[in-house]
Amino acid sequence: MFKRIVTSRDELREIFKMPSERAVLKERPALDEHDRAFIAASPFLLLATANAAGQCDVSPKGDAPGFVLVLDDRHLVIPDRPGNNRLDGMSNIVENPHVGMIFLVPGREETLRVNGRASIIRDEEILDRASVMGKRPPVGIGVEVEECYLHCPKAFRRSKLWEPEQWLDRKALPSMARVLWDQLPVKPAATPEEYERMTEDGLKRTLY
Repeated sequence: MFKRIVTSRDELREIFKMPSERAVLKERPALDEHDRAFIAASPFLLLATANAAGQCDVSPKGDAPGFVLVLDDRHLVIPDRPGNNRLDGMSNIVENPHVGMIFLVPGREETLRVNGRASIIRDEEILDRASVMGKRPPVGIGVEVEECYLHCPKAFRRSKLWEPEQWLDRKALPSMARVLWDQLPVKPAATPEEYERMTEDGLKRTLY
C-alpha cells in the first residue's frame, strides 16, 4: 500500500527543520501552578497506553472539572469511573507503565500534554477524595509525571473544533447503538430503535 516509508530519525530530520528554542525549552519534568490550574479546569482527557508488545490504545476519561487529583508536582490520579469493563488501558498499564495524556478545556485551543509512568492504585484515602455521589472508585490510575508542556493551538485552529457552526448535525451519523446493532454478528432481540433506547437508559443508570 505504502511505497515511500521513512525508516530513521535522520531521514525525518532531513524532511523537517529543527524545532524552535521555545518548543524545546517548554518541556518540564514536573507540574507547576499553570499546569495545576489547567488540570483543575479540565473535564476531559485522552489517555494513551501500550502493552508489552507495543500495541496501543487511547481511552477518553471525563467527569466534572477537577476530577483528576493532583497530589503534588510529580503525581496525579485519574479515578476509574464505570465503563465497559474491557480494561484495555489498565491491562496495558500492568504490562507497560508508560502513558501519555492530553488534557482539554472546552473552548481553549491549547492542550496540556503529560507523560509519565502509571500504576493501578487502590489507596483508600486517595480514592475517597475521588468519590462521586457517595460512590468511591474501585481503583485509580496513579501517574508519576516525567514530562509536561502546553501544546500549541494549531490543530484546533485548523479543525475549528470549538466553533459550533462547524459542528456536524447529530443526525448526519448513526448513533453508536445503531452502529453496534448493525455490526453485531448476532442481532439483539430488539429493533434498532428499541436497542437505542435501551442503550441510552443503560448510560443514565450506570454513569456513576
